[in-house]
Amino acid sequence: MIRKIVLSFLVLTQFAFAQEFDLTKVSKNYYLNPLDIKLNLAGSFGEIRSNHFHSGLDFKTNQREGYPVYAAADGYISRIRIQIGGFGNALYINHPNGTTTVYAHLQKFSPNIALFAKNRQYAAQSFTLDLPLTPIEIPVKKGDIIAYSGNTGSSGGPHLHFEIRNTKTEQTINPLIFGIDVEDHIKPTIAALFLYTFNNDPFSESTKKQQIPITGSNGTYRLTQNTPLIVNGRFGFGVSAYDLFSGNANKNGLYSTTVLLDDAIIFETVIDQLYFEHTRSVNAFIDYPAKLTTGRVIEKGFALPGAKTSFYKTMKNYGIIETTDTNIHDIKYILRDYKGNQSVLNFKIKSNGNDLPKKAPIKGKYFNYLNDNRFANDEVIAIFPKGIFYDDLDFIYSNSPPSGSALSRIHHIHNKLTPIHEGFELQIKVNPEYLALKDKLVIVNENGASQGGEFYNGYIRAFPRVLGKFYLRADTIAPVITPLNISNNANLASAGRISLKMSDNLSGIKSFNGYIDGNWVLMEYEPRNGTVWHNFEKDLKKGNHVFKFTVADAKNNIRTVEYNFIK
Repeated sequence: MIRKIVLSFLVLTQFAFAQEFDLTKVSKNYYLNPLDIKLNLAGSFGEIRSNHFHSGLDFKTNQREGYPVYAAADGYISRIRIQIGGFGNALYINHPNGTTTVYAHLQKFSPNIALFAKNRQYAAQSFTLDLPLTPIEIPVKKGDIIAYSGNTGSSGGPHLHFEIRNTKTEQTINPLIFGIDVEDHIKPTIAALFLYTFNNDPFSESTKKQQIPITGSNGTYRLTQNTPLIVNGRFGFGVSAYDLFSGNANKNGLYSTTVLLDDAIIFETVIDQLYFEHTRSVNAFIDYPAKLTTGRVIEKGFALPGAKTSFYKTMKNYGIIETTDTNIHDIKYILRDYKGNQSVLNFKIKSNGNDLPKKAPIKGKYFNYLNDNRFANDEVIAIFPKGIFYDDLDFIYSNSPPSGSALSRIHHIHNKLTPIHEGFELQIKVNPEYLALKDKLVIVNENGASQGGEFYNGYIRAFPRVLGKFYLRADTIAPVITPLNISNNANLASAGRISLKMSDNLSGIKSFNGYIDGNWVLMEYEPRNGTVWHNFEKDLKKGNHVFKFTVADAKNNIRTVEYNFIK
């Protein structure tokens, strides 16, 4: 007993006096590779993902699950998280140097951690878990097996997602900086160059864009044409590009982009550290309209004034060029990966000397991105907090008659090609004839996806994170439950689990619970295929039992099934 008290005191002391994180003082061998296999990346730090920057490294696991995952350094398990979607099964370890490592999409935890988590799930009667821990509960040493690699949450295939964070600020840091070694001798590939002409208008879906033919390989690129590129007014550039790691076919993101005008840097990014509150700025970092309409990722060599990310290191006039002469100027586009492999695109530009066109007249309502903005009429209210837009906006509203299952007019809140940084407040008025359904109504976007919504002062109010078309629909249908291996009087004596599927038509599943003989049991869930199951406990007695399963959607439509079974 005395030994346990001393050990707990030592662990607590070690972390009570953990140093403030200092990037420059972390040695290259502080962190162990979290997998004992050759590290190949399926995803690099900061690369472009749907509506976010990637916050860590994705390590391939040879298309299989179950590799041991090791603690990268001494520390303690500071958080156990089990999500529906997202990271799935995840562990967080706090280290004495002021950092936290994160291990996500895990198949399962090591036995002691798994038992600890399961006990807390039963105590909370919840599958999902977000559990902070103290330094004395689960200390770990560098190299301890803490889990096994998997494919849980929103993972697109077996792999390990790994992060290093500043514990205090939760800023994520590129793990390659700390010596997590991935072989890379390949220079980035520049696939395409684009010229954007702004004139006097902000960047938008109507900004003039032109693809400029280029040629080259192995780090050296140029224009296909041998004459200077003719430009006019205010303009900027963008590229489609990717980076390969040695022996790996995955097209990963870049580490650094530099644009020079006559040998002076006008725009530079370095993908080194990321704040989570900036992650949706990925939609300002790229040509968002191009991504939505063609699927092509074009990284802009200029920034929007309201963009929020620490990746921008150097900018002159946001990287936007305006020539005032008809001289020939040099442009150099430099792309680098973390290992220093470099590709360069050199070309010349020349202004045609035309006057800068006048600013286009406002067609709708002018929104300044630095201010709060609001639009309202008799049927709809839209409230946009300051900072939600990345640039000024000529806001256009229109509406169209209801169709199909819509219970309101279809409200066109500008258009889906303009990105926003966070959710805006949208209220759609409930027609008197549908007031009896007020607790079942949700706001739906043009793709038919529920945005949620609650009744508020005669309106349904929700907070969509995209612009576009919205209308009201009613959700009065309970979720569907489909048994997989259970039926009334089923003999499950040789089965290891009870399995079902569940789905919902609109508002989405809010909660689910299973019971055996009236006692709550842990139901595990895989949202990608809707499978939900309970692994039988060892202490379940042989004989007759009753299994009950109930599921509710976000509008409190409830479905319950009950089966007698034999174990």
